[in-house]
Amino acid sequence: MNAPILSIITFIPLAGALLLIFINKDKENLLRTIALILTLVIFVISLSLYINFDDQNPDPQFVEKSSWIGYGINYHIGIDGISLFLVLLTTLLIPIAILSSWKYIGKRVKEYLIFMLLLETGIIGVFVSLNLFLFYVFWEITLVPMYFLIGIWGGKRRIYATIKYVLFTMFGSLLMLVAIFFLYSMYYKATGVYSFNIFDMYKLVLNPSIQVWLFLAFALAFAIKVPMFPFHTWLPDAHVEAPTAGSVILAAILLKMGAYGFLRFAMPLFPDALTKFLPYLGVLALIGIIYGGLMALIQKDVKSLVAYSSVSHMGLIMLAIFSLNVEGIQGGIYQMLNHGLSTGALFLCVGILYERAHTRLIKDFGGVSKQMPVFAAFFLICMLSSVGLPGLNGFVGEILCLFGIFKANMVLAILGVTTVILAAAYLLWMFQRVMHGPITNDRVHNFKDLNKREIAYLLPIIILMFWMGLYPQPFLRKMDASVNKLINQINQKKTLFTETKKESELLWDIKTIENTAEDHQEKEEPVQ
Repeated sequence: MNAPILSIITFIPLAGALLLIFINKDKENLLRTIALILTLVIFVISLSLYINFDDQNPDPQFVEKSSWIGYGINYHIGIDGISLFLVLLTTLLIPIAILSSWKYIGKRVKEYLIFMLLLETGIIGVFVSLNLFLFYVFWEITLVPMYFLIGIWGGKRRIYATIKYVLFTMFGSLLMLVAIFFLYSMYYKATGVYSFNIFDMYKLVLNPSIQVWLFLAFALAFAIKVPMFPFHTWLPDAHVEAPTAGSVILAAILLKMGAYGFLRFAMPLFPDALTKFLPYLGVLALIGIIYGGLMALIQKDVKSLVAYSSVSHMGLIMLAIFSLNVEGIQGGIYQMLNHGLSTGALFLCVGILYERAHTRLIKDFGGVSKQMPVFAAFFLICMLSSVGLPGLNGFVGEILCLFGIFKANMVLAILGVTTVILAAAYLLWMFQRVMHGPITNDRVHNFKDLNKREIAYLLPIIILMFWMGLYPQPFLRKMDASVNKLINQINQKKTLFTETKKESELLWDIKTIENTAEDHQEKEEPVQ
């Protein structure tokens, strides 16, 4: 493991995208094959991260550091128990997404595959960055390929959905960039050293008044990406208009970047502001749970229904993360993985239906299970996983989330259970109307069951659903040390700022925590 494993899995997709540029666009099968093989190789290589990950070490592992631009802007990457499985989820779902669009994407195949590979580089970069500036670069990179994937290969309202997605995301990102540079200047003022190193920033203790504004800047960017209520309005449009693979990546991975941002940056950097805003954040997460579930109940489009279900499920994840205890945060991370698998699989199933019927309206289906029994079985498992049936992955994640929420606030936990009730209502009702009953649409008579390619990309997800539902310890064990360290960091920093003057006089005062985090020596020489 002396190889720069993280750099390899981060930049092989970028190298693959550059390779595809030089291949004739008419050789579509060759282009698809190269992209699929590259992403499968990346997934296989990424498994070594899990195999060689030290469960007992809470600090980042597989760390790589080198100088880049200077002035604290360095290439610094690594993973811990919080980011490990998000990287693995990305490397698993990208080849599945490419395989699912093998026949569906028939125009500009070369450009489509290039954007998919660029997207993989950007997403992995977000999850492995330990330098705030590098994190922001990768965060913005993910916006570009998704913009084109929706804007070129999306549905009839793709331009509207794309512009809305970009405007929402960029607004939050720019505020976060301002906050990043403010932190950078504050660290230099306190130490005389240039640094964007996240571990240096963890040592920085700011006045609670300053923390409020910085926390709001970070939290807004992450809340839009999750998306939390009331910043969710871009999501249903983007999901409905995106091609199937785009919807899978968006729901399964990109939304998790927002929750990850809260865990990695907003919460440990600004614990006093976090404490102040926790009641409001909890209420917003709860509103998202109920609102998303009720909106899903009244949808006529299957894809739109699954999109609103994401709003509801992500609300539960955020509510668990904001519980600030081991069970809640660990459950939130685990449920992020579960949501990525179950909702990603549901979008794949909707895509299979659309390829055969060229419609997503629930009323246009009925009796599909009679023509497609294998598909019906796969769809049923994915749906029950999302509902949280015992024995499947969703059950373990939801129980941990609710347990953590219950420890923090009994009322929120009781109300949070509505996510399970509402999910059962809208998913079971949708499944009954689409899969059962009499065949009312003549097109259904011509539906063909799953082919080998479709089984090949759905089966790994189904296997993982059962594995994570029946034996979650191999996953939870890897998170333990890092989650405990995160909670200790938050609790420790909350008690370090003691006011000795009037708050107005302390507005620009800064303290640094000594010897509380590993110094990764990512520093520039002080300016003389």
